[in-house]
Amino acid sequence: MTPNPDTDVAVPVVALDSATALVVVDVQNDFADPRGSLYVHGGEEIVPVVNALVNATAKAGGQVFYTQDWHPETTPHFVEGGGTWPRHCVRDTWGAALHPDLVVIGPVIQKGTNGEDGYSGFSMRSLNGVESVPTELNELLVDAGAERLVLVGLALDVCVKATAEDALDHGYAVTIVENAVAAVEIEPGDGVRAVEELLARGVTIS
Repeated sequence: MTPNPDTDVAVPVVALDSATALVVVDVQNDFADPRGSLYVHGGEEIVPVVNALVNATAKAGGQVFYTQDWHPETTPHFVEGGGTWPRHCVRDTWGAALHPDLVVIGPVIQKGTNGEDGYSGFSMRSLNGVESVPTELNELLVDAGAERLVLVGLALDVCVKATAEDALDHGYAVTIVENAVAAVEIEPGDGVRAVEELLARGVTIS
């Protein structure tokens, strides 16, 4: 970690340049605020670190992209519709809004918009796991000339992991910043297992 002259937060040591994009995954109220319906423990604590990386990426000439769960009111993604998760990030609600302290300087890619799973920033899959609809993230990254991605956000063991796996499949080198993610851990140890799986796939954990 190196001091950031603009803030009191240390910037994680990660290589940044014009060909490296920062992808900020789902730093939204329902995940990053203790009042949120699917609060990730410690989620609010990563926001200053993410902001330091946002500023550092911009200074290095890279671009920053944000993902945002944006679910309809009724979806099979939620427990009430037969899915796994409690109701969260319903479009146009407080819970779906990006955390108010988050620095936003780039495009926001919304996912899960039509009832799909909305895990990865790159694609939305139907609950049967068969149909997949791409988001605009990869197109935006290509237009930006990105070759490497730095991923931060929530939750490490769900949406960050899914985004990293899709990024690898698209041919990007991927780094996840350990101090700028947090795991929801539906089952104890999910965060550790996610890191082990990502390392095995070739992701760098910084």
